[in-house]
Amino acid sequence: MCIRDRSGVDTAHVKMAINPFDEIALEEAVRLKESGAATEVIAVSCGISACQDTLRTALGIGAERGILIESDAELQPLGVAKMLAAIAQKEASQLIMLGKQAIDDDCNQTGQMLAALLGWPQATCASKVTLENGRLIVQREIAVSYTHLRAHETPEHL
Repeated sequence: MCIRDRSGVDTAHVKMAINPFDEIALEEAVRLKESGAATEVIAVSCGISACQDTLRTALGIGAERGILIESDAELQPLGVAKMLAAIAQKEASQLIMLGKQAIDDDCNQTGQMLAALLGWPQATCASKVTLENGRLIVQREIAVSYTHLRAHETPEHL
């Protein structure tokens, strides 16, 4: 990465890999397919032509088809959400599973934007997805932590 000129990452000779969080979502989608709750798993990748590698990996994990949206432009969450919405409408998708966050910027935006564009409900940070009596059940793990402050240690801005 060129820090001074902010020209971005040189992707020449870089092996593309699935975002680990997206891989978890893909594995959950394959489990839904194997249980009979889903009929097809389609993997989608957006980016340069080398992103075909991620689709090959997805097919190896269990996706039936892969779609590459090829672009040399730097993709932003809203642009990706719009592309995914177009594919969802074309494919008549009923469920879309994304990883909980991007690994390049640690943001969690695309899923929420996609749900808004489609007018669909959403569940974020799912740890388990099942189908019961025709309804999708999403389990989510949450972490609880406590911070102890004494009155004289309260930060100035509070």
